[in-house]
Amino acid sequence: MQISLPDPSGLSLESLATFLRVRQPGLLVDPLRAELIAGGKSNLTFLVTDGAGSQIVLRRPPLVHVLASAHDMRREAAVLNALHDTMIPVPELIELCEDVSVIGAPFYLMHYVPGVAFRRAEQLAALGAPRTKLVCERMIDMLVSLHSLEPAEVGLSDFGRPAGFLVRQVARWKAQMDASYSRELPGADELYKRLASSIPKESRASIVHGDYRLDNLLFDENHSIMAVLDWEMATLGEPLTDLALLVAYSKLTGELNTDPASQNAAFAPGYPSVEEILERYSLQTGTELPLMGFHLGLAYFKLATIIEGVYYRSLQTGSAFGCEDLNMRIRPLIAAGLTALKEKI
Repeated sequence: MQISLPDPSGLSLESLATFLRVRQPGLLVDPLRAELIAGGKSNLTFLVTDGAGSQIVLRRPPLVHVLASAHDMRREAAVLNALHDTMIPVPELIELCEDVSVIGAPFYLMHYVPGVAFRRAEQLAALGAPRTKLVCERMIDMLVSLHSLEPAEVGLSDFGRPAGFLVRQVARWKAQMDASYSRELPGADELYKRLASSIPKESRASIVHGDYRLDNLLFDENHSIMAVLDWEMATLGEPLTDLALLVAYSKLTGELNTDPASQNAAFAPGYPSVEEILERYSLQTGTELPLMGFHLGLAYFKLATIIEGVYYRSLQTGSAFGCEDLNMRIRPLIAAGLTALKEKI
């Protein structure tokens, strides 16, 4: 393949073309072009288009500040393979490449799935409240379906260590926060200590997505879910951590989105309340939920740590774009985590 188009940062199109010619002959034709898909702020996702208009997706770790175990391409590829023929729709994996000499980092390729990711309230508002409610019900039901899968039945029995999951989660996110340390974060140590001293008994073990939210789902024109995306934090563990993270994204919309033009999806008429999310999950699973204070506190701590990592990478790369916005988001997350541990929810 002859490549003449400019490379996006983090992806050599010439190297990718050479790799494809050897490993996937006939998959794409020249010339290749690629664009970074907006949305994720951790692993990088590129949409690669060939001269005939065919498209595939490439995922690779971030360019800087790659934390141990946080950007494992092998894990993402494994879960895509395992879930491909289940009730959980995922993109079809093409190939995993762990040879860093190809593009400078491990990566994997998957087939492109067309669809809409609902990120902003205005997108859902255009659907109207009844359809927004339907979209969100399907989001919750898909999470229930994921948690109902038996890991061993889909070849994921050794995908994680469920025993002691919550203890390790608290320790892991504290370690990740420490690895991204660049300034004082009032309340962060207090939140960690309170979490570490109040870890509840785990309910059960399931496949955990790790970052389950509305904009990690792709919907078709009939509002059916076509794909669940971004499995970089997937593992086996406590399913309530997924539910709590979904709730956390909803609870913080008012605090983190003051500009109507950037309000996230939970602002839209028809988007369920926290109580409605918890009730539907409880009804669909046929179980009574325990108090969620710890799980919400952990969710906020996790979100604060992820955003602090993105903020740290922005400082390292000298990218001022979005830096102040990230800075303003972290402290409310820490405060919300401390509040959650006191609430009876």
